Amino acid sequence: MNVNDATPASLAAEETAPQQAPDAEIPETAQTAETAESAQADDAAQSAASEDADQSTEDESDEAETAEERVKRLEEEGDIAADYLEELLDITDLDGDMDIDVDGDRASVEIRGADRLAELNRPKGELLDALQELARLAVQTRTGQRSRLMLDIGGFREEHKNSLEELAATAIAEAKESGAPVPMRAMNPFERKVVHDVAKREGLRSESDGDGKNRHVVIYPAS
Repeated sequence: MNVNDATPASLAAEETAPQQAPDAEIPETAQTAETAESAQADDAAQSAASEDADQSTEDESDEAETAEERVKRLEEEGDIAADYLEELLDITDLDGDMDIDVDGDRASVEIRGADRLAELNRPKGELLDALQELARLAVQTRTGQRSRLMLDIGGFREEHKNSLEELAATAIAEAKESGAPVPMRAMNPFERKVVHDVAKREGLRSESDGDGKNRHVVIYPAS
């Protein structure tokens, strides 16, 4: 097997005997779950070190790339991720269409028309997070570069973003009224980024605190 061929079979069952396609409705085997958990832990550790400084995770060599080269690279990431996810959906007999785009400095893939997958993903989006990490791993395996690709399932992230902005607005109002820092619940990197953006827009300072799954945002009142 070519080590550069990133497929669901190679990533989820590389060191096991040939496996029969799962009968379960969600794409989860012990090895897949372990891979996703490991990737999520790695993502959380790196996000904790860089998110507040808004630093790119790309290599220094990418700093000199032109806008055209960057778009081409991100489009390639989206294509690789979409191919991987399509094969994964085929294996699990789930429907879904891939919508590939470039959003700022990230590739973006949305799985649309996947009603069953969207149902399995709610209410917390844990399936989405796991699939995103597997898609990023597929991209990294093919390109040799860490990916910051964003995945969505049926508009879940956009809906979730709206509710997070409302939650952030409530914490900001409390910080302004009380004059004291307001800690929020534990959040993943995507959620923390949304809160930081809202706080910045309102002219308040926000910082991430805590480690691992306990990492959260603290909103500080204006000084």
